[in-house]
Amino acid sequence: MTAETLSPTAPSGGAAEVAPLARTGAMLRFMLRRDRIRLSIWVLACGLLAMYFANAIQLIAEDETELAHLVVLFNDPVGRLMTGPAYGMEEPTFERFFSAGYVLFLYILIALMSFFLMIRHTRLEEQTGRAELMRANVVGRHATLTAALLLTTGANLVVAVLVWVASGPIAGYASGGSALVAAGGFCVGLLFMGVAATTAQLSESSRGASAMAGAVLGLAYLIRMGGDMAEQGGSTLSWFSPLGWAQQTAPYVEDRWWPLLLPLSFAASLVTLGFWLSTRRDVGASLVPSRMGRAAARPSLGTAAGMAGRGLQGVLRGWTIALVLAALMFGGYAQSMVDAADGLPEEIAMIMSGDDMVLGYLAYMSLFLALFVAAAGVSGVQLLRSEEVQGRAEFALSLPLSRSRWLGSHLAVLLSGLVAMLLLVGLGTAISASAALGDAGHFGVLLLGSLHQLPAVLAVVGLVVALFGWLPRAGGTVGWVLIAFAGIATNFGPLLDLPQAVLNLNPFGHLAAYPVEDPTLAPILWLTGIGVTGIVVGMAGWRSREINRV
Repeated sequence: MTAETLSPTAPSGGAAEVAPLARTGAMLRFMLRRDRIRLSIWVLACGLLAMYFANAIQLIAEDETELAHLVVLFNDPVGRLMTGPAYGMEEPTFERFFSAGYVLFLYILIALMSFFLMIRHTRLEEQTGRAELMRANVVGRHATLTAALLLTTGANLVVAVLVWVASGPIAGYASGGSALVAAGGFCVGLLFMGVAATTAQLSESSRGASAMAGAVLGLAYLIRMGGDMAEQGGSTLSWFSPLGWAQQTAPYVEDRWWPLLLPLSFAASLVTLGFWLSTRRDVGASLVPSRMGRAAARPSLGTAAGMAGRGLQGVLRGWTIALVLAALMFGGYAQSMVDAADGLPEEIAMIMSGDDMVLGYLAYMSLFLALFVAAAGVSGVQLLRSEEVQGRAEFALSLPLSRSRWLGSHLAVLLSGLVAMLLLVGLGTAISASAALGDAGHFGVLLLGSLHQLPAVLAVVGLVVALFGWLPRAGGTVGWVLIAFAGIATNFGPLLDLPQAVLNLNPFGHLAAYPVEDPTLAPILWLTGIGVTGIVVGMAGWRSREINRV
């Protein structure tokens, strides 16, 4: 992409006014060219996941009589907390089970695709200076944002068609309900596209803009959890969640289209707000400026560990706050599990790991939250890649600082932060569970249960570090795919009857379900060995490859 390709008709003298949307088509073609592989993977992943979800339930239960034994999950508050309002579960069918149990996770993936795509083509372009280069040519003020919106809308439209084909013609579900599921995903995608169009104007960095959009998505999920847990069909609180709006359409049951007016209206408002905010700032600047630094740096910033801590503190602090809040909430549901223990089906008891429902639930929550701690680890290693791509790593290495010490300091800070995160998550679960049960007897085992997941977290981080050392461009993608797979295998592996060879690929599937089961040494050693080996291999690659070239 060169300046000449965009300026064949540049006005002489530079005095002519450029239309706000000038060269929008050219910008869209550039974006499609740059994203031809990445975007294709996102779209195909959404389509394939929809096809898998739509057909998986027909493999779990042979008929609707067997299906009826599974829907107790959705009649329980904990089940609705995880999946949604559970419309139609009093008379379950395969298509209703698909809508109640799986569609929410598809919507979350579409939301992530939408706001990552928007921020990549707007704020990241400004952060890297490419936007300023483009704006030096005959490109309208709103051309980049408009092209990014068109690209994201088109991607969501293709995803919606794939979702409809996967659930309708392929799975054989009702065409109207399948169209509503697809339209719900399309509207969720547009809504988070609008969120990203706004956050891209607020933060100076793509990381900050993504964090804001991610916080909106996380808040929407938390609000939906509280609202859907309260009662079947959702409560008033469910209507305050953008994810809840799509689920309140009740596909295959009531087939209500009017709730989709809410995400569409908010998407239009947020896009309009994004355009307006973009006219209130300079290119490269943001409406929420970064804080001024101290006049003199702290002595700790003169050390490798101090610099690493400064760079990683935002990632570690954000994940820790979110996970501790989630741990406090999940622990508070312990008494609800005691009340619902007798009515849970065998399949759910299997997920909860045993006959002691309280300990099984708390062990499952330790595992569930550890998945997010591993996600924080992947995010931290990705930050190292950003330091390299943006040139800050090279600047630091121009000092008397070896590559091994630079990477080792960052990994030491990151791993220390993950251990602290596991401890605080366990502490949050223990405090709220003890308060809910009126019994502090589980306090110690919950702390140990959370720390027991550390080898699996270390294995994930080690694999991503190994890729950072030798194939840094693949590290983030592989890390997030591994987290997504681990989440699906952990939560749905027993229900989906996945082959054991596939389940063995899940790092979190090997550890004993402490405190229900006693810890076993072999998986702890294997996972720790994988993690340590990955770090050693990654450091060897980091020392030998050229910076920012692979």
